[in-house]
Amino acid sequence: MRILAVAHNHPDLHPGGTEIFSHDLFREFRSRPGIEALFLAATNRVHREPRPGTSFQAVGDAPDEVILWSGHFDHFYLSQIDTYGVVPHLENLLKEFRPDVVHIHHILLLGVEFIAIVRRVLPQARIVLTLHDYYAICAHDGLMMRPRGRERCEKASPNRCNACFPETAPDRFLLRERHLKTLFAQVDRFIAPSHFIRDRFIAWGLSPALIDVVANGRPAAQAASHRQSHDGRRLVFGYFGNINPWKGAAVLLKACHLLISEGVEGFELRLHGGTPFQAEGFVEEIEKLVRDAGVRVVKLGPYRRDEVPALMEAVDWVVVPSIWWENSPLVIQEAFLHRRPVIASGIGGMAEAVADGVNGLHVRPDDPVALARAMRRAMDELDLWKTLVEGIASPPDMAQVADQHLHLYRSIADSAQAA
Repeated sequence: MRILAVAHNHPDLHPGGTEIFSHDLFREFRSRPGIEALFLAATNRVHREPRPGTSFQAVGDAPDEVILWSGHFDHFYLSQIDTYGVVPHLENLLKEFRPDVVHIHHILLLGVEFIAIVRRVLPQARIVLTLHDYYAICAHDGLMMRPRGRERCEKASPNRCNACFPETAPDRFLLRERHLKTLFAQVDRFIAPSHFIRDRFIAWGLSPALIDVVANGRPAAQAASHRQSHDGRRLVFGYFGNINPWKGAAVLLKACHLLISEGVEGFELRLHGGTPFQAEGFVEEIEKLVRDAGVRVVKLGPYRRDEVPALMEAVDWVVVPSIWWENSPLVIQEAFLHRRPVIASGIGGMAEAVADGVNGLHVRPDDPVALARAMRRAMDELDLWKTLVEGIASPPDMAQVADQHLHLYRSIADSAQAA
């Protein structure tokens, strides 16, 4: 079996959750006998400059990993507009590699038309698309958040989207939706990493029969040792991931300020992650909140994947305070892999992944008071941490997840033959 794995960037250039998972899954496929895999990642000038002669670039010395430079992309329609530059190169790659399965993890930068290109060039190939986020539903960077204010959006419609972007007429949002659904109709099967995002796409119009729930996973690894506590209190909290307005880092820092004002002593927040491509005002807000918290907050900046176990050793709790409908946050699986209870916003895929009172705690999103209350409970109830640690089940390892994907690929082929 030949598998082409496609993502909207490479984790060496942009270590986001989708890029990391899709690349880890590709590497697991590559290790299997009888499987030939190729990883195709799109990127643009944000991460790399174009190079003359071809749209393709190499990633180090890996012969089976290719970067497509895509500098001409319509973010509104999720459309690849460089039909003379990018499209012929994609066609040639498909004809040369001739994959049996094309697994698309994201259409950003690559373009939703890639689905039609695959279907035209390789009519017998199985096309699988993982729904990692809501880009197809929401023109606001797939966040399903109102651009003005911090309101979460339950569903998209031309009029509701026009209310978010008054400069864009409702009929353009209708055209966007129909454009995407027309091309999605050529996908053989969709994968949803959570039931929550499956339900959102069913409400958007995809057939329930075409969406399988397959959880993301992590490569098997030794769990990081727990921090020693002489008095039994668990006082060190960790935040992991990029810092942006929707991930809730500011909410977490404000919760720390409330704890400080209440005279809570001894706790520490270790803030891991950078602020790439964020507005200057937001970065200044985060820096001020960190600075004003004094010794209670340690800002440690960006980190590499291989550093996660050592960073986890220093924390007792992992906090995921996102204010948007997260689908399947990688950080929750990392926390459970290393047996750290999670304090998470009780919405979306976060509420699905974290069982309140079993392996973590739910809090009301975008509510520093509620978050501070949960953190104080985590510190004061001495038996709580141990109880929640005992309730943690390790996330699926990548070998199990790969087996599920391969079974799905084969089932699509069997269904096609039966038809």
